[in-house]
Amino acid sequence: MNFKPVQILAIGKSVPETVITNDDLTKILDTSDEWISTRTGIKQRHIASGDENSTTFGVNAAKDALNKSGLNGEDIDLIVVATSNPYNIYPSTGCVIQDAIGAKNAIAFDITVACTGMIYALEIGRHFINSGKYKNVLLVATDTNSKFLDWTDRASCVLFGDGAGAIIITEAKDGVDDIIELNVNADGSKGAFITMNLVGENCPLVEPAVSGQHKIAMVGKEVYKFVVQTMPESIMKCLEDAKMEPKDIDYLVPHQANLRIIEGLQNRLEFTNDQVIVDIDKYGNTSAASVPIALADALETGKIKTPSTAILCAFGAGMAWGSAIVRLREGLK
Repeated sequence: MNFKPVQILAIGKSVPETVITNDDLTKILDTSDEWISTRTGIKQRHIASGDENSTTFGVNAAKDALNKSGLNGEDIDLIVVATSNPYNIYPSTGCVIQDAIGAKNAIAFDITVACTGMIYALEIGRHFINSGKYKNVLLVATDTNSKFLDWTDRASCVLFGDGAGAIIITEAKDGVDDIIELNVNADGSKGAFITMNLVGENCPLVEPAVSGQHKIAMVGKEVYKFVVQTMPESIMKCLEDAKMEPKDIDYLVPHQANLRIIEGLQNRLEFTNDQVIVDIDKYGNTSAASVPIALADALETGKIKTPSTAILCAFGAGMAWGSAIVRLREGLK
């Protein structure tokens, strides 16, 4: 079997129009803009309203990426959607997006890896292309965490925003692989650090029905300790496997969970401020969508120049984490 290399063709994003600032949150929480921003780096977040949901933004991000790619829906062979809070358990969000964009030739499915979703999706998508069976793959990461937050818990509800990001990858005709190196990891023994239970109701013939609570819960200190150890290790392993050093990388595009964690990675890699993509102040933590939104935003605003090389990295519930070294070609948008 001939190995087929991968080209990153286009990157799209979609976020809600409604913006909630830190000052807005003081109306329902005992908090302040200073308390939130000094601990997290977040100033505002985009929040879904009305009937908007993960599918809404996933479809819009997919259409944005398609418009930038020069492809149409029928050109897509495979759709992988990373989401932790889909609007439907079934049909899958992937199948709903397939229909919405006219991708009638594509197979579609969802994965659940929380904030690391897009890194895992890249790992899955590239192997489908490597096999030679699929040529154009749409990867979508979409979450509406705001619908699953305890809005009385100031330690967690201030962190999250909603939105989606999409990446289209294709077979590289020039033989140059844009996914230079990638590694993903998981440790289920730390699963209790971040949880959101999906609890149904037992049959009433068995016992009285008890409705479950579907809220995000987090042990913040344990998450922080875990991440500050595993993320640098993941990045350095990626660099080692690629036979590269930090000086060979132009940009770091990290999961936008906490500014202190991002600054720690920056110091470890000895990157300048211009090399590190930070948009947590505008969007908060958009979970699986965090990395592709940051990448799309930086390309649109010109903060990332092409051609260049970037490290993408993320961590989240599972615990799961991963890093990818990618090539961003001239003119990528």
